[in-house]
Amino acid sequence: MITLDLAKCSGCRRCEVNCSFFHSGKVGRSGARIKVVKIEGIGIDFPVVCQLCRERYCTRCPESAIQIGYLGQVVVAPTLCTVCGICETLCPIGAIEIFDEIPYVCDLCGGDPRCVKACTMGAISFEPQISETVSLKEFKKGSRRLTTEEKRVRFALSSAQELREAWTLARRA
Repeated sequence: MITLDLAKCSGCRRCEVNCSFFHSGKVGRSGARIKVVKIEGIGIDFPVVCQLCRERYCTRCPESAIQIGYLGQVVVAPTLCTVCGICETLCPIGAIEIFDEIPYVCDLCGGDPRCVKACTMGAISFEPQISETVSLKEFKKGSRRLTTEEKRVRFALSSAQELREAWTLARRA
């Protein structure tokens, strides 16, 4: 599972660049499976990536084009995918996005995530052994009509709440 330390993220987007280049040979945010949400108003940069959630909403694909791999990662079979968009709609945090007629979601780069290698700030780490899965049930509520980007911003704001509170307390001290 990929974990994040928001206090260390500089928003440089090296994770996006390396992810996109590894998977497509091209550099661009659209091809990345990790997306950095920048919330300028509160000074938060938050990489959103598949959380390998307990609920596995994405596996409700009517074509069975999405399976879970040996590392617990999401694996998309492009030959089975009809690009119906159900996986993108069901992901409550916007970690799956349809691009070039394929659902893009983190596949952990086969166990050697390029985003982790690219992060010189140490904000992204990888733990191959998942001891406890994350529940996204609370994020599912209210995500139905949101766009993928809106879901990512909502997840970033919620996840950054604790960090923002700590920063606020430190400023007051």
